[in-house]
Amino acid sequence: MTEDTVTNLGFKVVLHTDFESAIQRVTEALKAEGFGVLTEIDVKATLKKKLDVDFRPYKILGACNPSLAHRALTIDPQVGLLLPCNVVISQIEEGSVEVSLVDPMGMLGIVKSSELEVVAEEARLRLQRVTASLQNS
Repeated sequence: MTEDTVTNLGFKVVLHTDFESAIQRVTEALKAEGFGVLTEIDVKATLKKKLDVDFRPYKILGACNPSLAHRALTIDPQVGLLLPCNVVISQIEEGSVEVSLVDPMGMLGIVKSSELEVVAEEARLRLQRVTASLQNS
């Protein structure tokens, strides 16, 4: 069972599962839409190591669809500042994990490029399908 909403920054779904299973499900859903995970930041471990503070399980995945990234970088090399697409996996409570996926259209901000908007819209549709597949799994 899941819950989903749209936020200012992206798309969100709540998975009723454990944290590690959520990571696996998200990674598989991203892969089905052509995204690979380039980076994984373990915020909980980093905060413990650097500040000696406890934090809930929280990971940031840097997801990239190589085809879309290549198209965007060919249009404007500076778009690399907006890559990769971040996906946050955060345990809310035992058995509930929130997954937030950035909205690529929102990341464009003040960039005025119809060519980039086409690529961002395709990325957005793919990430919305990831959200829908998580909601339905």
